[in-house]
Amino acid sequence: MSANEPEARFDERFSDPGAGATPWETVREVLESAQLFWITTVRSDGRPHVTPLVAVWLDGQLHFTTGTEEQKAVNLVGNRQVALATGCNQWDRGLDVVVEGLAERITARPALERLAAAWTTKWNGEWRFRVTAEGFAHQDGGEALVFAVRPAKVLAFAKGGFGQTAYRFDGDRTAEPRT
Repeated sequence: MSANEPEARFDERFSDPGAGATPWETVREVLESAQLFWITTVRSDGRPHVTPLVAVWLDGQLHFTTGTEEQKAVNLVGNRQVALATGCNQWDRGLDVVVEGLAERITARPALERLAAAWTTKWNGEWRFRVTAEGFAHQDGGEALVFAVRPAKVLAFAKGGFGQTAYRFDGDRTAEPRT
C-alpha cells in the first residue's frame, strides 16, 4: 500500500470463496470514468433523499454540483453527510462503488477553475460551467453550488466473482467491513 492509497479490508462474510480484495486502482478508475452517480442526502426530518447526478473525481475527492433551491442543497444546510454510489445494474458483472463522507462547499476560484475543466471531460464535453463568485453558472445561466466529498469510507462490491472491500482513509476507523 502506497502513501496515497487507502487501507483495504476484504470482507469474506459477503464474498465468494476464493475472491479477493478489489485493488484501489480499479476502484479509482471506476470513480474517474463513471458518467452517473446517485447521491443520498438526509432531509431535516431524517428521511433520505436520493437523486442522480454527474460527479467528478479529482485530487482524491468526489465533486458534485447542485442548484441552491434543489432538495439536496437544502438538505446539506442541516446535514453534510452524504453517500454517492455508482456502478451498473447487472447482477453478475461489474463493480459497484459507494463513497461516504462529508460534503464541503468549494468557493476558491483556482479550485473551481480546475473543476470546471474536469467537468468538460464528462458526457462528451456537454458539462460546461463558467466559474462565478459562488460556484458555477451553466451555459443556460443557471447557478450551481460546488461541493467536494473527501472519502471517509469507500465500499467496492465486485460482482460475478462476488467480493466486498472496504477502504479506510487517513486512519478513519469507521471503515470496518459491514454493509
